[in-house]
Amino acid sequence: MAEELITQFKVTYYDHPKAGKLAIMTMDNGADYKKPNTFDDKALASLNEAMDGLDKDIKGLLLTGKTFIFSVGANLIEAATKLENKDMAVEMGRAGHAAFKRIMDLDVPTLAAINGACLGGGLEISLYCDYRTVSTGVTALGLPECFVGLVPAWGGTQLVPKLLGYEKAVTVILKNPLQNNRFLNGKSAFEMGIADRLFEPVEFFDQSVELLANIITGDEKIEREKADLSDAKEQIAEAREFVKGRVHAGPIAPYLACDLMEGAAEWSLDDGFEKESQALGDLAMSDQLKASVWSFDLAQRRAKQMVGVPADAQALPVNKVGVIGAGLMASQMGFLFLQRLEVPVVMKDISQEVLDKCKEYIDGQLDRLVKKGKAEQPKADFLKTLMTYTLEDKDFEGCDFVIEAVFENMDIKKKVFAAAEAFVSETAILATNTSTLSITEMQSDLKNPERVVGFHFFNPISAMPLLEIIRGKKTNDVTVATAGAVGKKIRKTMVFMNDAPGFLVNRMLIRQSVVVGDIGMGPNTPQEIDDAILDLGLPMGPFDLMALVGPAVALHSTETLAAAFPDRYHVDPNVAKIVEMKKPGIYLPFTKDVDPEVEAVMVKDDKLPKLSADEIRAKVLEALADEARRILDEGVVAEPQDIDTGLIFGAGYPFFMGGLTRYLDQKGISQKVNGKPFMTEDDVVAYLKR
Repeated sequence: MAEELITQFKVTYYDHPKAGKLAIMTMDNGADYKKPNTFDDKALASLNEAMDGLDKDIKGLLLTGKTFIFSVGANLIEAATKLENKDMAVEMGRAGHAAFKRIMDLDVPTLAAINGACLGGGLEISLYCDYRTVSTGVTALGLPECFVGLVPAWGGTQLVPKLLGYEKAVTVILKNPLQNNRFLNGKSAFEMGIADRLFEPVEFFDQSVELLANIITGDEKIEREKADLSDAKEQIAEAREFVKGRVHAGPIAPYLACDLMEGAAEWSLDDGFEKESQALGDLAMSDQLKASVWSFDLAQRRAKQMVGVPADAQALPVNKVGVIGAGLMASQMGFLFLQRLEVPVVMKDISQEVLDKCKEYIDGQLDRLVKKGKAEQPKADFLKTLMTYTLEDKDFEGCDFVIEAVFENMDIKKKVFAAAEAFVSETAILATNTSTLSITEMQSDLKNPERVVGFHFFNPISAMPLLEIIRGKKTNDVTVATAGAVGKKIRKTMVFMNDAPGFLVNRMLIRQSVVVGDIGMGPNTPQEIDDAILDLGLPMGPFDLMALVGPAVALHSTETLAAAFPDRYHVDPNVAKIVEMKKPGIYLPFTKDVDPEVEAVMVKDDKLPKLSADEIRAKVLEALADEARRILDEGVVAEPQDIDTGLIFGAGYPFFMGGLTRYLDQKGISQKVNGKPFMTEDDVVAYLKR
């Protein structure tokens, strides 16, 4: 059972020599910054108690958080596991509004000093204060609710438009959450107008107190231009189009947030708050919120627990890294290892021209960091000195971790590993970025096969958080632990698995593509198929995905799986034709129009029926339910959580679907296909409460 941490609102008093008595209210759950302040019914009770006990002669109130943390809002796990019905959720919404509004109703100036992470209800409570300061050290500020199947329901949809106007409010409430859950930092929050002053961390608290005192004495006056709400309908219409383009018809919450924001232009504050509470009641009981909380838990807790690394295995130190190959994918790897590990990195290729381009890329990335203010010039110059670009395998001497990123061909991969093995120690890790080839086969001819491991990135490496770590039959625990330690240092979300054709994510995606290819041989157009899948809320349709990864890569991966599982996988003749014609995909570049040259040669089966969007989705989801169960039964991964983590972070499945297995369970598809769910609801609740 997880430790219960209750955020307490603690009040101290400071007699300012000019302004008089100030109440300093601090939110603190008693733990360090790794366990941030959250709000639940007990926290709200503490806030009410603190407000009840405020001295009557205070001249102002300052609200702030513990070290590095303001507040990250409501406790999502509690929302999903303790709220039993809509009425309870509505009352939770009302309780938050009522408690926060007591700050707004004080007849003295109030100021929120945002000293650290400030998300969701944390940002909302700050909006009930008259003024806000923010530290330049704040790196996470925003309203992520729409990302996790909720709406800002403690004032956000009403107060943000009134403070910022609709264009900026749409950015904070919709655009940032739905674009991979972006956050503002302190500087951008100040520039947007959320905060009235921006202070450096070292004197942040003192300067915030002085600002409040100066406001009280009249020595300083903060003026804001009143937000123009006359364009509500136009702005929210554009916002709905953005939501549709981003997540299509899948999620409920973003569209509901649009309705609430639009109403803010006409409703009274109390009416708007009640609308938010009712919306919370609807969403809290929805499958989408439950699935979102599942996803949130996978991202925040399970992914950090290194599930799959033997508890007693000690990772070896990695003080020098080698990369075999220097093409685009390898260049991305080299830069990532350099940036995160800050150790010498050797880039080896058989072409000096390729090496020169690799150096140009890595130097350019470092220069870009300097230009953006994310690195100092001396640091970038130092990192450049750690790079070696070579044509010789002997330069791998001293490397503790060598990864290959060459052509997806077993003979070539075996050859480059054998060459590297001659120059590295017996314990140096040999990692492969293969997407489908057998780790076991790759390690079979080496002197030390136990140190070979799959280390599969997803492209583009900088944007895709998933890393698949694959154990071959002879891979030892130390190798897995070392690979996991490196993955953690380069800040990837990892799923550990056993060797199998296609591993996890590609196996699932290719099973989908096989079904889609079969449907595409009937009268359904590629656009109809893409649109049907997109309406689940996925970021990309299957034909767009094929173009992204490249038809040749898709074909090769399918061939590998078709050889392993001919009962379920086969090559789509239309993909083979696209590759033969050297086309980038089924669509014309940068359009959703089918390439007429491709269309002219596409294989069609006149006997196949035209399917509705629901029928297309059903065929795809039922196939995925079958493949997911096989992956678990074969022991490729240990738990349904691994499948969900892989598809969320490797294939862009939205949080509100809960990955895949939660969605299949909620819709009854896993029961229909496999005769049982992947996890019962009781098992899910118990898992979240652990």
